[in-house]
Amino acid sequence: MKCEVCKNKEATIHLTQVVDGVVKKVHLCEQCAAKSGFDVHGPMSITDILLGMGGSETEQPVVPTKVPDRSCPRCHMRRVDFKKTGRLGCPACYEAFEDQLSPLLRVMHRHEQHKGKIPEREREHVQSSNELKVLKERLDKAIEDENYEEAARLRDMIQAFRSGKKQKKSAS
Repeated sequence: MKCEVCKNKEATIHLTQVVDGVVKKVHLCEQCAAKSGFDVHGPMSITDILLGMGGSETEQPVVPTKVPDRSCPRCHMRRVDFKKTGRLGCPACYEAFEDQLSPLLRVMHRHEQHKGKIPEREREHVQSSNELKVLKERLDKAIEDENYEEAARLRDMIQAFRSGKKQKKSAS
């Protein structure tokens, strides 16, 4: 089988990804895999594979980017450590590696924000935070559109929402 990138050499590296039941296979020669950023002689990280295969069908199959190695300011975990373990060291790692995590999360979960189950004790807090966020977005849009009557109505709703939340907390 020929390499999908150079179309000349024999493909020796074969990657397979299954998304929504659709199998996507990439076949590369050792040189094209190395040019694409894969360490063909070392252990391959699942994050490298996922980041490299996150594009659409019309894009080049493998396009991992070389990122300068940095570390978390809190726990000093490095990108290479994350690649080896597949786990972050502390909450600050999410901010330190945000630009690298976003594409990875989009590929793995098809979204950057958690859409799954919410623990019962957090459900009300998450729902009210989401409602408040939507109201703020609508307020910003009304101001942008210079619809000041709607903006005033939304502002009042936000204030009532916040004061209702404060009353609930003080009653508890």
